[in-house]
Amino acid sequence: MESMLCLLSPSPTKLPPFKKLTSFSASKTTFSSLSFASMIFSPQPKTPSTKIRSSSKPIKTPSPKTPITSTSAQESSTPVSLPLKKVLVPIGYGTEEMEAVIIVDVLRRAGAEVIVASVEPQLEVEAAGGTRLVADTSISKCANEVFDLVALPGGMPGSARLRDCDVLRQITSKQAEDKRLYGAICAAPAITLLPWGLLRRKQMTGHPAFMDKLPTFWAVASKIQVSGELTTSRGPGTSFEFALSLVDQLFGESVAKEIGQLLLMQADGDTQRKEEYNKVEWSFDHNPRVLLPIANGSEEIEIVAIVDILRRAKVDVVVASIENSVQILASRGIKIVADMLIGDAAESVYDLIILPVRQLNFFYIILKIAFVVFIPCRIVRVL
Repeated sequence: MESMLCLLSPSPTKLPPFKKLTSFSASKTTFSSLSFASMIFSPQPKTPSTKIRSSSKPIKTPSPKTPITSTSAQESSTPVSLPLKKVLVPIGYGTEEMEAVIIVDVLRRAGAEVIVASVEPQLEVEAAGGTRLVADTSISKCANEVFDLVALPGGMPGSARLRDCDVLRQITSKQAEDKRLYGAICAAPAITLLPWGLLRRKQMTGHPAFMDKLPTFWAVASKIQVSGELTTSRGPGTSFEFALSLVDQLFGESVAKEIGQLLLMQADGDTQRKEEYNKVEWSFDHNPRVLLPIANGSEEIEIVAIVDILRRAKVDVVVASIENSVQILASRGIKIVADMLIGDAAESVYDLIILPVRQLNFFYIILKIAFVVFIPCRIVRVL
């Protein structure tokens, strides 16, 4: 029909003009747009480079009298990369491992660049519960850096070791002077920040055992206390809330809420808090011995929390690496040193074996333990 109209028309038929393509502006991907899988399997969130390309193919009319019109459009936009939030988490001999690891893990999930710095002469540090952590760098190399947040874990004598580090004192004092965020948890508000004079005219909280050392008028018995640039908290049990409060201040409430949901911070109201599907009666005539195998990519919060809590209960916990070395790199980049290799652990008998694993390395750990631990032990018992 169009061909007939073109032949009968005294002048060539004009094609309707193309509509101008809409220009898209690519923005930096925020935490809320990350998928669940990317948060679980990526040690650090990445800033994608988005390129939008649109074009239209040449359109031809069937009439030989109608001129052929070809139009193409291509537009691209480059996202503007915002600087990462830079966070310093110092550790020393006797630092509370649960507090340090939870702070680092949660902030890295939010997209912060977290630097774990040792105040000791060496990078490897034995924490309060016996877990050995390896820092990213020494505190002296952070002296000239600018941080969006300085977060001090507690623990004893870890808080005193932080207090006695002059470089850390200068960094944190400059942080407060420049009105940038800083925080402390557990013993650190009273043992570290108070002698530095960084609690003046600030409301603060801390571990109940150290509340009497804080200024009475300004001390409050709350889980989290935010006073200007200062955030303080009580101890290992409030570490998640402390870390999420810091995420809220750095990245916003929506990011903090999403991470809290990812970490299952709020229990399902329809599920009982204590529910056993295969109830087993446990009884021991000896000190229980527990094996905790770890590997590259294991979840550091689970490792540290399990070890810390069981050792507080006087359980004999053996942390064994299934890698070729005792040091492993956990899922969020924290380096943990095991007590021994899994082959050496196979020589003992355990009352309980706990697997703190992520989906990616679950089958790897299962197979490794099966061939290195379970089968040799079973053969020895049979013989």
